[in-house]
Amino acid sequence: MSKLIGLMRRLGSDAALAEEYARDPEAVLQRAGLTEEEHRAMAERDYAAVKRLTGLPDGKFATNHTIKLYEE
Repeated sequence: MSKLIGLMRRLGSDAALAEEYARDPEAVLQRAGLTEEEHRAMAERDYAAVKRLTGLPDGKFATNHTIKLYEE
């Protein structure tokens, strides 16, 4: 699993991490070990870039305020 998908999964399932991300997304992104491109896509809430980087289909993740992965 890529670090980006792992972070998105945790943001979708870990309320404390999601709350921290809402307060200080840069700190969470720095710790996640993402590539520069992944970091930028998350920071800019770039749905198209996240879709391309993860290979996830539309409807599998959301970008309202936090990009997170929906589990099936």
